[in-house]
Amino acid sequence: MAAVVDESIRALQDEGFKATRSRKQVIQVLEAADRPLTAYEIQRSLEQQGKHLNQVTVYRTLDLLCRLNLAHKLLSSGGFIKCSLCRSESCHRFAVCQCCGAVQEFADTGLCQHELEFARELGFHTRHHVSESTGLCARCHGRGEAAGPERRSD
Repeated sequence: MAAVVDESIRALQDEGFKATRSRKQVIQVLEAADRPLTAYEIQRSLEQQGKHLNQVTVYRTLDLLCRLNLAHKLLSSGGFIKCSLCRSESCHRFAVCQCCGAVQEFADTGLCQHELEFARELGFHTRHHVSESTGLCARCHGRGEAAGPERRSD
């Protein structure tokens, strides 16, 4: 885990940002997490470790990490995850399990190009785009698990 955190710190510094204590702490929490975390969950995790960061600092740090492609905000949950791909990948895709919350991140150059062409046809100049699919991971699908809000009791 330390190597991944160190890599993120170097990426911050390469972009001209300081490796502050608060930035290191947020990166460490994201790296240790096994699921997307909200800013409040990140703050709570730090407080359990005896560290305190106010919400403004957590949000500002998350915003910076997302701008630098070191973390991502998932639309489906509002939680943040550490980027698992090379920072140079321009398009990040996410498959999110609605049952267990597992997230798989991937890049698809062909899909990215198609989206850029579609946007150009609309006269839109894309700077960044993210795609997220929700459903069931192979493990939950194999167990016949129902997905959260789609689960019915009737």
